[in-house]
Amino acid sequence: MRFMVIVKATEYSEAGIMPDEKLLAAMGAYNEELVKAGIMLAGEGPQPSSKGARVRFSGRNRTVVDGPFSETKELIAGFWIWQVKSKGEAIEWVRRCPNPIPGESEIEIRQVFENEDFGEEFTPELRAQEDRLRAQIAAKR
Repeated sequence: MRFMVIVKATEYSEAGIMPDEKLLAAMGAYNEELVKAGIMLAGEGPQPSSKGARVRFSGRNRTVVDGPFSETKELIAGFWIWQVKSKGEAIEWVRRCPNPIPGESEIEIRQVFENEDFGEEFTPELRAQEDRLRAQIAAKR
């Protein structure tokens, strides 16, 4: 099972305040544990929303809204993609995580859809296309 583990943004992360050396070292050690355990597939952190944009869809219309975005609690400060056996295992790994942002912070755990989750609507042709695209992505790495 793959899970997206989401570090929720705070006023601190949205201000663009970079972590200190102690937190960077702690997170580096934690990430190293995840990699050694064969769990971590990816992990990144986006810049503050002030450097971003949103595109709103309404039928054929597209509206671009530049950041920053006011609802900090709905924003992402970072994420991992993990391969684990269960949600319980993901929770146990998150419990071991250093607090990623000084003060109060929150990490959300969400299971990632797999091909099998889409049922009959995900035809053999669509599965083949998905497999081909994933192979192309892997080849470009």
